[in-house]
Amino acid sequence: MSPEMPRSPDYSSKYLSVNGLMHPRVDQAPRGALAEVADLIALRFAARFINVTAGGRTLAHLAGSKRSNQRGRGVEFDEVRQYAAGDDVRSIDWRVTARSGTAHTKLFHEERERPVLVAVDQRQTMKFGSRTCFKSVQAAHAASLLLWSGLDRGERVGGMVFDDHHFDDVRPRRSRNSVLAMIGHLHAYGQPSSVGTGGQDLADHIRQLSRIARPGSHTFIISDFDATEGDSLLEGLRHLVRRTQVTAIRIGDPLEQELPVAGRYVVTDGNTKTALNTADAQLRRRFSEDARDRHQQLVSSLQGLRIPLLELSTIDPTLPALQRVFPDR
Repeated sequence: MSPEMPRSPDYSSKYLSVNGLMHPRVDQAPRGALAEVADLIALRFAARFINVTAGGRTLAHLAGSKRSNQRGRGVEFDEVRQYAAGDDVRSIDWRVTARSGTAHTKLFHEERERPVLVAVDQRQTMKFGSRTCFKSVQAAHAASLLLWSGLDRGERVGGMVFDDHHFDDVRPRRSRNSVLAMIGHLHAYGQPSSVGTGGQDLADHIRQLSRIARPGSHTFIISDFDATEGDSLLEGLRHLVRRTQVTAIRIGDPLEQELPVAGRYVVTDGNTKTALNTADAQLRRRFSEDARDRHQQLVSSLQGLRIPLLELSTIDPTLPALQRVFPDR
């Protein structure tokens, strides 16, 4: 159930003029119930301020990371150590040798390719928002920034977008068309839809993602992780994390953590409306406790699999939240 969004939201402050060009504001959270294609495309400018390949140290602090599969012999610098018999004389570091008085050589490790694969949840639970935007919209903005950043850094990018009944995938390529295809799917899957019965749960989509993801990929899963499948979801993640580096981005909303102040509110799922009475103090307390318990269970489960978890709320500006983990260096 979602609080009714404004019928005619004010988008006049969504863009800034920089050198005569219009750029999306990055100091505000996304707005509205639908991610606009133009906004997601325009995020390619903001994506220059994050480096999706540079979050290793921060992600390791959260839960650990792993190296990707090798692509071939490269020239990525690793370290300098004292020269030993048999080392390639062409790799001698003459500056360090001159400073120390003893011969030192540079060591290199194999250059790595790490395709960026972004899986975006657009199920019915994501069509929810209490203030600025739906969770589905925040997820689309985060996914677009990650994809544009990966492409800007020379990686192959692709992903998968899914709802309760369908999915579409884009195989990773070094092409702007891959990002545009993902944006097209994000817009299509973000459209309002009636609540259906049955369908695929999150675990089903994770298993499908495992079949798509190539070994060595950096796989992002953007979802509210509002799942009740428990062991089946963990098993799917366990299989995926054996083959790829996985980062989970959880999209939340303040109303999911704590009910609003005492009063009567009208909420809707897009089809019907109902009244929500939050005057019961015990109800509000139980609601908050249940939310904390579910969150802690998710955190513990992902930590057990060494999957970093990034938190992103519908009221957060997307770019600054990602910059904290993927700074541009």
